[in-house]
Amino acid sequence: MSKKLKKFYFILLVPLILGFAVLNWTIAHKFIELIPHEFSETAGSLLFILCGAFSIAFPISYRSLFAYKSESHSGISQKEFLKFERTLIGFTMVATFFALLANIFELPRFYTAGAILLSLCALYYLFPSYRKIALDQKIYKVKNGIK
Repeated sequence: MSKKLKKFYFILLVPLILGFAVLNWTIAHKFIELIPHEFSETAGSLLFILCGAFSIAFPISYRSLFAYKSESHSGISQKEFLKFERTLIGFTMVATFFALLANIFELPRFYTAGAILLSLCALYYLFPSYRKIALDQKIYKVKNGIK
């Protein structure tokens, strides 16, 4: 299961990393200009809030909801747990996409850096390591453990 989640994680992460690399390379070599945005303060704060919501608030809320749901059962299946973990990883990747958008627009540096840091924190926290998956399976009482 850990290998499946890592594969899913990297399938979603690699295009975003390539997007950041290509975008920053083209800006550094002046092939493209940043998109000036006349509402940069509003757009910056909106992207920052969305990035915070998708990297911190939604995953915490979803974990709490899943814990509440799994508490009423004697245990959950691996299929349900895999779906849960994939959804959490998806939330994180949406936050990283918002950080990429903040990097494309000419927004104040505070919002761009904050969005990038929030997404990096969420990517680190939700990386599907073997130990994290084993602990989550123990917490949510997954039947048959890690595979």
